[in-house]
Amino acid sequence: QVQLVESGGGLVQAGGSLRLSCAASGRTFSSFAMGWFRQAPGKEREFVAAISRSGGSTYYADSVKGRFTISRDNAKNTVYLQMNSLKPEDTAVYYCAAKTTAGNYYYGTNQYNYWGQGTQVTVSS
Repeated sequence: QVQLVESGGGLVQAGGSLRLSCAASGRTFSSFAMGWFRQAPGKEREFVAAISRSGGSTYYADSVKGRFTISRDNAKNTVYLQMNSLKPEDTAVYYCAAKTTAGNYYYGTNQYNYWGQGTQVTVSS
C-alpha cells in the first residue's frame, strides 16, 4: 500500500556530504514513522536514523549521530537524510522504510514493512 523511492546516492570523497531523499506514495505518508537503514556488502542491514510521524522525534545510530540529520516534509510525502562529514565506513546501500508497528521502538528492521529499492552511497578515502 506504500511505495518508496530513494534518490540522491552517489560517490563522494571522505568529508563530503550527500542528501538522500525518499518519496512516498500510496497510503497517507503522515500515518507512518520513517526510518533509514543501510547495508554494506557482507553485513546485516543496520539502523541509521528514524523520525516520528509528525517529525517531532528523531533517533540516530551512535555511528552517525552528530553527522547525519533525518527530516520529513509531510506535505511533499518525502523523508530526507542529510549526511555530512562522510567516512568510508558509511559506504553502503541506503534504504528508506515506513514503520508499521505501534510503539516507540524504531531500531529494528522488523518494525518496518515497506521498503524502497535502495540507493548506493560510496565514500572514497
